[in-house]
Order: sequence, then structure tokens, then C-alpha cells
Amino acid sequence: MKRELFTKDFTLLVLGQAFSLAGGYVLRFALSMYVLELTGSAGVFAGMLAAAMLPTILLSPLGGVLADRCDRRRLMVLSDALAGAAALLALPALEAFGGTGTAAGLLMLLSVLGAFESPVVQAALPQLHSGENILRGNAVINQVAALAGLAAPFLGSLLYAALGLGPVLLGAGLCFLLTALLERFIRLAKLPGRAREGGLLGTLYGDLAESLHFLRREERDVLRLLLLAALVSFFAAGAALVGFPYLVREVLGLTAELYGAAESALGAAALLGALAAGVFGPRLRRRQLLISAFGLSLLPAGAAFLLPLGAIARYLVLTAAFFAGQLCCSLYSVLAVSMIQQRTPEQLTGKVMALTSTIAMCAQPLGQLAYGALFDLAGNEAELILLPTGLALLLLGLRPCFTNPGRVLK
Repeated sequence: MKRELFTKDFTLLVLGQAFSLAGGYVLRFALSMYVLELTGSAGVFAGMLAAAMLPTILLSPLGGVLADRCDRRRLMVLSDALAGAAALLALPALEAFGGTGTAAGLLMLLSVLGAFESPVVQAALPQLHSGENILRGNAVINQVAALAGLAAPFLGSLLYAALGLGPVLLGAGLCFLLTALLERFIRLAKLPGRAREGGLLGTLYGDLAESLHFLRREERDVLRLLLLAALVSFFAAGAALVGFPYLVREVLGLTAELYGAAESALGAAALLGALAAGVFGPRLRRRQLLISAFGLSLLPAGAAFLLPLGAIARYLVLTAAFFAGQLCCSLYSVLAVSMIQQRTPEQLTGKVMALTSTIAMCAQPLGQLAYGALFDLAGNEAELILLPTGLALLLLGLRPCFTNPGRVLK
């Protein structure tokens, strides 16, 4: 008998994620456009994105430890309440100081809070569901994220272009506060108490050592998956997070509205990928081929800059190419996270999910910095960046099929 998916607590979690993600997407989009317009440099833009990720990378292990030792519901409520307060307090700071300093500070603070909230949310889902419902639940949460990604950039571009950054900060702050209110009513089973070992540092070291032992000795396939994801993130983060907005806004010289529409299209791709994970995920086997498919999608994007096409034509090719890549990445992400959650004991879920995020994200700042410098050097010759990246990802996904077809991670 299939258990009900949309219980009261799971519904509150999904609604909270919807408001939180919508506010976060709109806010990050507006802040990115604000910084890019002020600087006009892919290098500065990439440097700020990379710096904003560092707190998440460094603090996620601590967030994972707290997720397994503290009240997960209270941690979610506190994180979103602080994010809402920060967005609202940024309004007077923006008026007083302006410039990139306020934007950078807010992005850094959101990154710190994300380091604590993300492992908690990922660890809470296995408390609410088990078995196949974990995959279905992850698919629903990713669909919500995709819907937010579909609507938020377009809405953010309209609000930012018409009203400026201030109203966006106000709306995002209210979204975070509403999320905290909804999470207040979620009921999660109390975790069994665990003794602390040698203070905070000793506890952190012991818990992380336990998680690493689990990955290295008991679930080595999961560790291989994480290392592969880190390598892919180096290429994908640079090409998508830095290259796509830089190419649309600076190289092609198009408006924030057109970039927002393209980001909404990528949100639709993420939604389709999450839907596909829920429907086809259990039957999908050679998942590394999704990496090859992402690499293949970048080849026409690079070819568009070799052909005598206009700005709008190149914009359409870029959007279609990154649409296909986003669909593959979304599908791969849902399948990978669900597999890790199903194989991890409940008392280790927060720490293992935090390590998952940390390992996967470690390569992203390096990729962003490298690609920011490369796109600045390449200028209008974006094919020099996109074509080699697509080829590298294509071969990376195909490699297990050639070297050891029977050892492809399932």
C-alpha cells in the first residue's frame, strides 16, 4: 500500500520552501544584475559569486552536525527569520551606503544561513517519509524549486527594471518571514540525544569523522558520485552561472528583461527534469550519460558564435542549449540526492547531506573564478570557452561506459 505523500507536515515544508526559494531567487537575481551593471566585468561578477559561496562551503559541515544534534524545525525557523530580517535591514543600508558593498554583504549572509538551513531541510525529508516516497518527495521539492526558478527571474527582472533594488529587498524579506511562520507548525520526531565529545570542536571532529568513515567504508559508490559531481561543477558552474548572464547582458548587449525571460526558461527546464525524475527515475540506469547530454548541449551554444548570426538568434540558441543542460542537471540532481538519503542512517543524514553539498560546491568557486577570467579574455569569441567545456563534459560522462561498462554507478 502506497503511503500518502502530502501529509500536513510535508505540505507545510513544501509551502515554506516555495516562499523561501521564490524570495531567494528574486533577491539573488536582482543583486546579480545590480552588481553586473555597476561593474560591467565578468571577473568582478564571478569573484563576488565565488566569495558569496565560501561561507556555505566552509560552514556546511557544522550545519550538518547541528542538523543531527539540534531541533531541526527550530533551525529552519531561525534561518529563515534571520534571512528575512537581513533583507529588510539591507533597505536602509542600501540608501546609506549603496554600491556593491551592501549587495556583497547580503549575499555573504544569505550564504552563511544557507549553510545551516540546507542540510536541515534535506535531513528533515527522511523523517517525514521513507522508501519510494523519499524520491517522490525530493521530486516535489525540486518541482517547487523549478517553479520558483521559472517565475522568480522574470518577476525579478520586471521589479528591478521598474522599481529598483529596494522593493525587491522588501518582497524577499516578507517571503522569508512567511516561510519561518509556516515552518513553525511542522512536527518532526525528536532525535535521540547524543553525548558531546570534547566540546564543540571535539564534537564536530567526531561527527564528521563518523560520516567520512561511512562514505569511505560502507558507501564508496556515494563518495565516487560526490567526487564526480565536484568535477562536473567546476565546468558547469563557470559556464552556466557566470557565462550565461555575461554572454546575454555584456557580449550580446541584451536587456535585463530578456535575460530574466531566459532564466525563466531554465526554470521550466528544471521543472521538467524534476518531473522526469519522479516518473522515470527508478528505471534510469546509466546516469552519467546525463553529464554527456549536458556537454552535448553546450556545443551548439559555442557554434552559434562561429556562425554569422545576430544577437537575438544567438540569444535563442544559448537559451535552448542551456535549457537542455538544465533539464539534464535537474534530473541528475534529484536521483543522486534521493539515492544518498535512502542509503544513509537517520542519525547521519544531516552530516552526510552537508558533506554532499560541501564536496559538490568546493569546485564551484574555482570554476566561477576561472571562467570569469576566461570569458573576460575571450570577449566576443565565446566559442573558445563553450566548445571545449562541452567536449570535456561529453567525454566525462562517456568515460565509465568505455573504461568499465559494468561499474557505472546506478
